[in-house]
Amino acid sequence: MKYRKLGDSDLEVSEISLGSWLTYGVGVEADKARACLEEAFTQGINFIDTANVYGRGAAETFLGEALQGRARDSYVLATKVYFAMSDEDRGLSRAQIEKQLDASLQRLKTDYVDLYQCHRYDWDTPLEETMEALTRAVESGKTRYIGFSEWPAERIQAALDMPGVAKFVSSQPQYSLLWREPEDEIIPLCAANGISQIVWSPLGQGVLSGKYDPDSPPPKDSRAVSDSMGGFMGRLMHPETLRAVQRLKPIAEEAGLTLPQFALAWVLREPNVASAIIGASRPSQVRENAGASGVVVDTQLFMRAEAIIDEALAAQTV
Repeated sequence: MKYRKLGDSDLEVSEISLGSWLTYGVGVEADKARACLEEAFTQGINFIDTANVYGRGAAETFLGEALQGRARDSYVLATKVYFAMSDEDRGLSRAQIEKQLDASLQRLKTDYVDLYQCHRYDWDTPLEETMEALTRAVESGKTRYIGFSEWPAERIQAALDMPGVAKFVSSQPQYSLLWREPEDEIIPLCAANGISQIVWSPLGQGVLSGKYDPDSPPPKDSRAVSDSMGGFMGRLMHPETLRAVQRLKPIAEEAGLTLPQFALAWVLREPNVASAIIGASRPSQVRENAGASGVVVDTQLFMRAEAIIDEALAAQTV
C-alpha cells in the first residue's frame, strides 16, 4: 500500500480508503463488516471514512465498537456533518456543528477525529458562521483538520479568502471514469490551495467492476435493484455505458489488472487525489481493490479507456 499526504496537513493516508456508505451498520452484517475492516488494516489501509448520517449514526456506532483496542494513532478517521439526523437536526450552523460533532465522537468512542467534513454546502447558514464553528472544532482538539464534499468552486474560494479561520485540507467529490466533472474547476482550484481529493464512487457504484451485463437485468441483490440510491444509479446503468465498460476489460487485462483495479488506478493517476474510497461487503473485495495502489499503467491505456467511455456518454446525449 502506498500513502499520500492529505493536502496541507501532516496526515499520510493510504491511496485506497475504506468507506461505510450503505454498508456498515446498515446493509452488511456486523461479522462481515468487521472482516472487511480487519482485511483493510491487513492490506495497509489506514484511512476510514464515514458520516453521521450513514444509517443515522449506525455506521459510526459500528466503527466505534470495531476500532476499540486498536491504537488510535494507527489509523486516520474521518466523518461528516450536514444531512438530517432528525426533523430538527441538519445543516452547518454553529449549533449543529457543535452538537453533531459531539454526538459523532460519542458514537465513534474517541476524543477526536482526524478529519471533519461538511457533507454538502449549507445555503441556509452564512459561510462565516460555518467556518467559525469549524475553526473552534479544530482549536478544541475535537478534529485535527477540516474538509468538504461537493461544494461549488465559488464557495470553496470564498472560504479560502476568509481571514482567521481554519483552512480546508480535503475535498470529497464523486470522481471516476464515468464522472469527470471535478476536473473542470474543483481539482485545479484545490491543487492550487493545498487541498487534496478523497474520491467517492471511484467505481461508479460498482458499474466499473464490470459486473452488470448490458443485455440482462442486474443481479437481484445489487445496488442497481435496491433503489436505495435514490435514482442515482439510473444514468450509470444506461446500456451504452454498460457496453462501454465491458470494452474496458481487455484494456485492464493488458495492464495486468482486474477491471476494478484499473478503474481505481485511473483515479489515482491524478496527483491531486490522495485516496479513493471503496465500499466492500467481502474481504476479497478489499484485497482486490487494495491491489490498485502503487501500480504503474501505460498512459496510452488510460487514454484508450477514456475515449471508449467518452464515446458512450456522448451517444447518450444525442
